[in-house]
Amino acid sequence: MHHSSCRYVATIRAVSVFRSIKEALHPDNQIRMPRLTHAGCPIVLRPLTMDDEDAWDEVRWRNNAWLAPWESGDPMHGGSITFNQWIQRQRRNEQHGIGALFAIEYQMRIVGQISLGAISYGSMRTGVVGYWVDQRYAGHGFAPMALAMLADWALTDPFGPALHRLEIAILPDNARSLAVVRKVGAHHEGLRERYIYVNGQWRDHVTFAMLAEDAGQGFTERLLHGSSGSTRP
Repeated sequence: MHHSSCRYVATIRAVSVFRSIKEALHPDNQIRMPRLTHAGCPIVLRPLTMDDEDAWDEVRWRNNAWLAPWESGDPMHGGSITFNQWIQRQRRNEQHGIGALFAIEYQMRIVGQISLGAISYGSMRTGVVGYWVDQRYAGHGFAPMALAMLADWALTDPFGPALHRLEIAILPDNARSLAVVRKVGAHHEGLRERYIYVNGQWRDHVTFAMLAEDAGQGFTERLLHGSSGSTRP
């Protein structure tokens, strides 16, 4: 009886270890990337693919000077990667549930990008959002639409990552981006000192949050119908 019990315990342990390895190789948090649309929104959010290299390169590098003041970087100066390597990294991030990146598309043309990264599950279920829009399309409201659509998917869509909180960190002098978060009703959380490495130095950032409880009928619906304030009293 004693030996049988030991074998049983050993078997349970073996199954437990096997399950842990299986879950590590095939995480439950895998992100399945959708094509996001919304009635009344002229833009589409869709995954970037290797076929987008020429179109993405054209719009991104044409906007290099426009985006340079806000561009974050790696203080350790990691090596450069090709577009294909970058896309492969995005696919790995999706498989592991740690990131999602969308092209912002208008009339079949890439006009910007929005990303969800640094995703944490467990007791936090949070992620960090970044975005940029082609200077030629600035002022069209595309960035607030993209942010609202991403938030609806990330926070409330049953096929999304089911996060609880999104964080947006913005340089205090980036007036356009500050206007974006205010339009979607994100909550001002405060200043994070020397938070992100930008243009060769650690810069303070103002942080905002969007919470699942505040989605109501949807951030995109609220944006389109003209209510830009926070849902909190």
